[in-house]
Amino acid sequence: MTLLKSGVARALALAVGASLVVASHAALQAREQGGSKKPSLTLKASPSVSFAPARIVLAAELKGGEDELEELYCPTVEWEWGDFTNSVDQPDCDPYAPGKSEVKRRYTVEHQFKNPGSFKIVLRLKKGSRIVATANTQVQVREGLGQ
Repeated sequence: MTLLKSGVARALALAVGASLVVASHAALQAREQGGSKKPSLTLKASPSVSFAPARIVLAAELKGGEDELEELYCPTVEWEWGDFTNSVDQPDCDPYAPGKSEVKRRYTVEHQFKNPGSFKIVLRLKKGSRIVATANTQVQVREGLGQ
């Protein structure tokens, strides 16, 4: 009978040990996934209200997340200006190298709006044809003195 009890006790100890290993592994995975959250992309226009013709400076920033996210390394940067014009910047970067390549955090550009109106500006960061981050903002351009 004690042999049976010790066998049951050993099996129970092995089962509990295996459960702890699985729980520890799950906790580690959850921590790793939480640390690799994608950054959020913000976009600000300065000034956000102006008179035509208006030169607007746009500043985008990736906040949070890791600096080594491959999908955000060296993206194609697409600007949709809301005035029926677009622009694309396809940077020439070194291939991604884990532990060495860093994500660019700030994007700044200037655009001139010649006519008055309300313009929705959209920024898209893309990897190939896939959008990996997007942000937008609104700009008001009022009629200028010479119009």
